[in-house]
Amino acid sequence: MKRKNIVKVATAATALLAAIGAAVYAQDKQDKYSLKTPSGIAFSDFRGYEDWVMVSSTQTPNDRLKVMVANPTMIKAYRAGIPGNGQPFPEGSKIVKLQWKYKKSTEAQFEANVPDTFAEVFVMQKDSKRFKDSAGWGYAVFNYDPASGRFTPTADPTNCGNACHTAVKHKDYVFHPYQIR
Repeated sequence: MKRKNIVKVATAATALLAAIGAAVYAQDKQDKYSLKTPSGIAFSDFRGYEDWVMVSSTQTPNDRLKVMVANPTMIKAYRAGIPGNGQPFPEGSKIVKLQWKYKKSTEAQFEANVPDTFAEVFVMQKDSKRFKDSAGWGYAVFNYDPASGRFTPTADPTNCGNACHTAVKHKDYVFHPYQIR
């Protein structure tokens, strides 16, 4: 009888340790798709962006390499000539700008900048009902901290968003054209 109690206690202790371990692991392993910005733009709205088609890329003087990718709705619109044909992007269009700090390549036989540290994910989504005050576009930034491997939603970008994108109002507020390939 005493042995049965020891086995029960050992089993319960093992289960408890496993549950604690799982909880600690879950806290340590961030689910970026659970994040939301103060305005309610969710990272999960962009699930699968890692496999979206590239639209364009840029390099800025402030040490950033940027690659823009878009969801199938937006890619289909680009291929149909939007926004160059004067039509707006359809509802559900989404674009993601992936940003890295860059460094000079130490391996290339020519001068080249290559991604170094991942920095942030800037997102835009077309939803005229949710984003009435910004010509139908919602904007958000999720900063990445390489030390912790975690993303942090920032307050919605006030230095960008529609105010910044007014210069390309005639292109439905989208800077980057779909590049020839």
